[in-house]
This record gives sequence, C-alpha cells and structure tokens, in this order.
Amino acid sequence: PIEIGTPNNGGSVVTASGLIFIAAATDDLIRAIDLSTGKELWHAKLPAGGQANPMVYAYNGREYLVIMAGGHHFMET
Repeated sequence: PIEIGTPNNGGSVVTASGLIFIAAATDDLIRAIDLSTGKELWHAKLPAGGQANPMVYAYNGREYLVIMAGGHHFMET
C-alpha cells in the first residue's frame, strides 16, 4: 500500500488515460497513481489541504486536472 496519511477525506478521479488522482490526505499532497499497477507515478505539494474531489476536463485534445485546495480547519491543513 501507498503511505498517504489519513485517506478518504475526499474522493479521487480517474482519467481516460488510466491515472487516478487523489489529494484526500492530511499531508497536502496530490498524487497520480497508475490504475493498472497501483504505483504512485507523481506527487506535488498543494498550497493547502486538498480534502476535495479532484476534477478533470478536456480542452483541445488535452486533459486538465483541477482541485479546490482550501485546507481544512479541523485537520489543520
């Protein structure tokens, strides 16, 4: 398993290319996970906690990821 802090404070999203993006932990990271292998491929630090569901949209043939990273007062993120 991937060590991601406290999971399930928000959902994940799966892209058409088979990546899972999740930021539902208390470590302020957003992660890309390969759906077929379960391995973390990438992560980045958010400016605040991302306890929200990421969303994807397509524009001009590219996929974009957005997330509301507003933090969570109770979890001090």
